[in-house]
Amino acid sequence: MNIINLTTHWTLIRKHFNRSFTSNFHVSIASVDDSGNPVNTPIGSLFLNKDQTGFYFEKYPKKLPKYTKSHPKICILSVNSGNIFWLKSLFNKQFDTYPGVRLYGILGEARTPTEIEKKRLNRRMRMTRWLKGNKYLWGDMQKIRMVNITRAELIHLGEMTKNLE
Repeated sequence: MNIINLTTHWTLIRKHFNRSFTSNFHVSIASVDDSGNPVNTPIGSLFLNKDQTGFYFEKYPKKLPKYTKSHPKICILSVNSGNIFWLKSLFNKQFDTYPGVRLYGILGEARTPTEIEKKRLNRRMRMTRWLKGNKYLWGDMQKIRMVNITRAELIHLGEMTKNLE
């Protein structure tokens, strides 16, 4: 387990999440159901703020908000799956940056997004704005859910990440 300081590494964490989104278009949020079973939810609209908080638009997730009423703690996994990133790393026998980051946090209450939050979503999805599916997926986002980040962990992959320690 490689826990890092949230305050000093927050810029690095945000950069990683932005790079990961370009290769995956989502992060995975793990929660616990009422029976104690783990549940993963893909979220394509997570945004990290400048102050160790974040939010996501909650249009599609149904189980995540239900389960977090009794178990508000979550784990967010972000992996950079870019082909060039991985091929370059495999060729060089090492990663230049960590391939994955886990964030631990607590979900807050759902609320109406601000205009700034809506603009952030529109800016992220601008490349697809002319496609029909863009409006279907991201056209009517009425609620966001805040995330308070409490801990961060870097993903290690043996010798490939040893140079980053």
